[in-house]
Amino acid sequence: MPEHDSTSGSNDVTALLKAQHERIRELFAEVVNTKGDERKSNYHDLVRLLAVHETAEEEVVHPFARRNIEGGEGIVKARIEEEEKAKRVLAELEDMDPDSDRFLDKIAALREDVLAHAEAEEREEFAHFDKAADQGKLKNLGRAVKAAEALAPTRPHPGTDTVAKNLAVGPVASVVDRTRDAVRRAMGEH
Repeated sequence: MPEHDSTSGSNDVTALLKAQHERIRELFAEVVNTKGDERKSNYHDLVRLLAVHETAEEEVVHPFARRNIEGGEGIVKARIEEEEKAKRVLAELEDMDPDSDRFLDKIAALREDVLAHAEAEEREEFAHFDKAADQGKLKNLGRAVKAAEALAPTRPHPGTDTVAKNLAVGPVASVVDRTRDAVRRAMGEH
């Protein structure tokens, strides 16, 4: 199955992230409604998209929200706590048989938590972006999200809350600098 490109179309950061949320919803359904190798493949796609999405948020979206949304620090703190919980569950799922009842129970609970998290992001972060920045800035953030996605890890690591930590525990720590550089270039920082 070809990988779904959630970032085609609009370059507005809010539209990109909402499209990813929709694809995450679809992938959860695909995981639950398949079996065997097809479930494993769908689950791998889900984990990768979750890792990419959270890395982009950690590197681009959350810093913007902290600086530009009233109460941004508290909003971001709550989202990061939710993300950490999801990473811990994903780590538990890693060694489970995807066709087991235990796996299905865990994935159902994870789905509920992740979708509630996505709704909170859309309501508490993304809904304020239009007031916090003009279309040019939102498009710059969208380009930065795409840059972060291109270099993001393929698996989330529990106990990490930044792209630097996510990648540092992986085999290619040098990607951290490339990710930061790509994000900064996309945002016009030198």
